[in-house]
Amino acid sequence: MPNGFQKAGPDLHDPEIHALLDRYWRTNVLIMFSLLAIWAIVGLGCGILFADWLNQFSFFGTGYPLGFWFAQQGSIITFVLLILVYCLMLNRLDARHHAELEALQAEGRAQS
Repeated sequence: MPNGFQKAGPDLHDPEIHALLDRYWRTNVLIMFSLLAIWAIVGLGCGILFADWLNQFSFFGTGYPLGFWFAQQGSIITFVLLILVYCLMLNRLDARHHAELEALQAEGRAQS
């Protein structure tokens, strides 16, 4: 690109692009909310609220009470797995968003 100019981004005043960005962020927030709810259920629910009930079961024959395991390890492991799930889901969402954005931009160029 000549003289260090960068490629111009999408026109944010275009209603179709604005709607596309709104859909992207709504989906992103929905994914975050869902994953945080799962983390809260596992961390708070299984580790604290239901720990006494879960302690009647042992962790896969090891003898550790299941409520204790969730409080000590399960919520941390769940958190790390949810980060992985979030990354994978956002990569897929970003790819879909970029494809839709490129289609809108190509359509706009074709109409001009």
